Amino acid sequence: MVACVEIRAAGKTYSSARGPVVALADVSMDVAEGEFFSLLGPSGCGKSTLLKCIAGLEGTSTGAIRVRGQGLAGPPKGLGMVFQRDVLLDWRTILENVLITAEFQGLPKAEMTVRARALLERFGLGAFQDRHPWELSGGMRQRASICRALLCEPEILLMDEPFGALDAMTRDDLNVELTRIWQSARRTVVFVTHSIAEAVFLSDRVAMMSPGPGRIVEIVPIDLPRPRLLSIRETPEFARHVAHIRGLFAALGIVKE
Repeated sequence: MVACVEIRAAGKTYSSARGPVVALADVSMDVAEGEFFSLLGPSGCGKSTLLKCIAGLEGTSTGAIRVRGQGLAGPPKGLGMVFQRDVLLDWRTILENVLITAEFQGLPKAEMTVRARALLERFGLGAFQDRHPWELSGGMRQRASICRALLCEPEILLMDEPFGALDAMTRDDLNVELTRIWQSARRTVVFVTHSIAEAVFLSDRVAMMSPGPGRIVEIVPIDLPRPRLLSIRETPEFARHVAHIRGLFAALGIVKE
């Protein structure tokens, strides 16, 4: 396994009026090149904090994180990120929002516009590219934010609970589309979620995190065949993985049996 992301004894402590708050403690793990890797745990366990540290948006208090062998002094090159909220600019059209990434990198507008339109078509937004974010549903806005993250073909894609606020049917649809995109390009993906079923459906491996301060409890390999359709969730193999993870969380008192 060639590691894309290496995390060694990483810890993160914040200062507060009531004293230090430990968000992460002694986190060590590797994410392989081209792997779909999920961080799974309850709210407040430090999943998003760890993702921000991998993104170079925050530094660790202890330990080290390396991306492709390099230490971090800010966001690494070739990184794309999708946040829990779409963070679209209401005064720009959907197409203009998707093109923001290319503008920041000074890439050719004509070429990137063609690519942006193709992505919007792929995500069912071709007819809405000239609309503004406030004219779209939550699911459509999140599709646009994924298009924006994918526009410059990032080698590493970080996703912070991007589907958490969506209805179940939209979430399922985006899960399937995300697996198709990952299957075609094999980017390295680190995906944060608190849904066991979502983590099992999407991932090659799932890192289970304890309640804060966040620690890695276990890293579970998901040996389900690809490509994956939603029907795989009805199989005994899928249920076995879900039950295994739920049982481990139950032993920690995080979920009830």
